[in-house]
Amino acid sequence: MDKAGFDSLSRYIDMLLDAICVVDNEGHFVYVSAGGERIFGYKPEEMIGLQMLDMVHPDDRERTLQTVAEIMSGVAKVDFENRYIRKDGRVVNLLWSARWSPDDGIRIAVARDITQLKQTEARQSALISISEAAHTEQSLTDLYKRIHDIIAGLISMQQFVIGLFDEKSAVTELVYHCGASELKNQEKVLETLCSQVARRGESWPKSDWEKNAVLDWLAVPLKSQDGIVGALMVKTDSDNKAENVDERELLEFVSTQIAAAIMRRKMLESLHQLAMFDQLTGLPNRRLFHDRFQQVLARAKRNQECFAVLYLDLDKFKQANDHFGHEAGDRILRQTAQRLNSCLRDTDTVARMGGDEFVMILDRIDPKDVQEVVDKIRVELSLPYQLDDTMLSMAASIGVACFPEHGETQMALLQQADNDMYRVKRSG
Repeated sequence: MDKAGFDSLSRYIDMLLDAICVVDNEGHFVYVSAGGERIFGYKPEEMIGLQMLDMVHPDDRERTLQTVAEIMSGVAKVDFENRYIRKDGRVVNLLWSARWSPDDGIRIAVARDITQLKQTEARQSALISISEAAHTEQSLTDLYKRIHDIIAGLISMQQFVIGLFDEKSAVTELVYHCGASELKNQEKVLETLCSQVARRGESWPKSDWEKNAVLDWLAVPLKSQDGIVGALMVKTDSDNKAENVDERELLEFVSTQIAAAIMRRKMLESLHQLAMFDQLTGLPNRRLFHDRFQQVLARAKRNQECFAVLYLDLDKFKQANDHFGHEAGDRILRQTAQRLNSCLRDTDTVARMGGDEFVMILDRIDPKDVQEVVDKIRVELSLPYQLDDTMLSMAASIGVACFPEHGETQMALLQQADNDMYRVKRSG
């Protein structure tokens, strides 16, 4: 088809929002309708003679070449998608229908810009994924990692940081970072950026923030129903300002859902802490101790393993509590909890049963090694306790029960350890 033929159709083709593109056998544009400027950013006359493949996004070129080969072999395509780089550097998602005309020696294609549709789909999918993560992830750390994975699917980035900001204390904490080998050199800068974004409730960058610029980072506030709780900060791969604007808008779109997910997970962890841990010492309470005991007991029976239970009571704690006051008594209990933890392995459990009574599970331990642990605890607890200007010496009575020697149920083992503890206390 000659130029006159194209010109006669232009009056109608140029009315289309889609772009009509014609390329020669070697992939050079020979005709582009007026819709091409809306999609590619180039005037039609600028595109004539350009190599089509040079405008395709690098990651999509191989797949595009494979599709071109199929079209050239006579296969018509009506639903092929790929990405192009616009004149302004932005990436556009295109849906193509194309066929090869052997008589004219040209490839004719219609391009439709589906960038907005793809962005909407991606954003909605991200919102759903974030909402699901808030209910399925088992900890805040797991949630942060999942949020990072979701955002990484939307934005090409080098570093990803979540910062939380406490308005009352004005404390900023970077609770999650990934790909941040240089974060130690930027930590203070990012903490400042997080607090500024949280205080202002505005995204970075902003024109009036130039004096405090962190030019290669994007940051958006995390807004919850209770206010702004922090900021989401991303160091992108792109130097293109227009593309960074799109990415910032996307982060703003999902930030509220992320804030809600984080606050929900924090609330659940707080409730779990209240339900499962002693509020004074931070140790597991009776309920959590019972759960762990049952797990250890079931595994020991299944694998024919041994474990020990220690029941501990602080000697003369009541006298010290009455003499020095309840606040001093609380400090003694907190220090005792810390000392007991320092004597045990990560696989062991120490819990506060109430008052000055503590119970421990020494998991997978040979009975002949239990006394060594008991002696270690006695030595640790015999060290003076610091109470303001007073150094106070304490001691403890410790009872022992071993599975299966002293019982094969939780009740039997705890009873044996409790009886042994009172025997030790009576013996002085």
